[in-house]
Amino acid sequence: MRPRFECSFSFSFLTLYLLTSFTLDSHSVSALSPQFLLCQVQKPAGQSPLEGCPAGTIYVSADSSESLYANFTKVQDAVDSLTDDGELAVILIGEGQYFETVNVTRSSPLTILGQLPSSYATLPISTPFANASQPNLVQIFNTVFVENGIDDAATAVLTVAPNEAAALIGAGTTGAPAQGAFGNVDFKMYNVDIQNRASLTFAISQALATDISYANASFYGCGFSSFQDTWYTGKNASTYVVDSVIFGQTDYLFGFGTAWFQNVILAARGCGGGTAAWKGTNSSLTERVLRYGAYIADSQIIRSPDANATLNITDGCYLGRPWNDWAVTVYLNTFMEDIIQPVGWEAFDSARPTIMNTTFYAEYNSTGPGGDTSSRLSIEHLLTAEQAQEFTVDEVFLEHPSWIDYRYQY
Repeated sequence: MRPRFECSFSFSFLTLYLLTSFTLDSHSVSALSPQFLLCQVQKPAGQSPLEGCPAGTIYVSADSSESLYANFTKVQDAVDSLTDDGELAVILIGEGQYFETVNVTRSSPLTILGQLPSSYATLPISTPFANASQPNLVQIFNTVFVENGIDDAATAVLTVAPNEAAALIGAGTTGAPAQGAFGNVDFKMYNVDIQNRASLTFAISQALATDISYANASFYGCGFSSFQDTWYTGKNASTYVVDSVIFGQTDYLFGFGTAWFQNVILAARGCGGGTAAWKGTNSSLTERVLRYGAYIADSQIIRSPDANATLNITDGCYLGRPWNDWAVTVYLNTFMEDIIQPVGWEAFDSARPTIMNTTFYAEYNSTGPGGDTSSRLSIEHLLTAEQAQEFTVDEVFLEHPSWIDYRYQY
């Protein structure tokens, strides 16, 4: 388990934030999937919400007025109804807030769609960037946090892993024991917000939004929010997140697998630890391109709209800290507000006060007031244009991943 960092909200600001009914706790849809658009848009009254959906799509709605169409009122019930038959399953979630956790152990492909406003049916597909100030129509949330020695994994609102043992995070620089099983080979989620709201009311430590372990998972137009440990890509996991917003304060990108974040907004609610805290393996040192790590491309690091008003450069945020000595984090073409510390990176804690040269921290073409690399730690790699070309989705994942929806427009 990693060090606990207290949230720094003042009571008055937090009270005001809670009164806004979490409208800042996710983001609006800013691009669409051509494949699923007709299924996702809300339909006129009296028309089936499943109009335009793939055959066999399951509809989840907590709205009692839609009981004629809804197969389930809870997302987990819909997931539990699926057989592991090797076929793609599609779940459409109607507008609403769903207080639950979702646990996907199915290995067969699964796509979860969040409903979109009806206005999107007449809009051309465009490419504006994700928005940190407005929510998706669908929000899945819970309020679970680390207490009484439970593993961090038990706090996740969304878990995609073959079993409980595979989802465990564990402690120390090597984490939970490796598992032989592999879970979902192709999990996709569109336009859904995953929120761990525990930290909104308690000054607590780890409270995960996701735990993706031993699985391939991609996310489109989604929002993920907590304070510490928002996003986790676990062992033997490959994740791709595009056109989405991730809210956090402490190590809110953390993991042990391979994670690519494309055109995302990293919205800092405060500063503590690093933006990214990753573990790697010494096998990474022998690979042509470092694989296990966090890769943030064409993105933004901003002060979250709900951040503490005192968040500024004097108590600014770090780009990352090494969870073990083989940590890998790379920023490519990323805009950074003035909340980033000029040195960029920090050691993990007082017990490990040195960033070892086996750690790989790198930037290319960082922009904005926080993107000034002139005072970065000397151990960091400031990539040339030629070196940066080595870091692509295909190179990092060692394949052209078939589980990514390349048709999604951003």
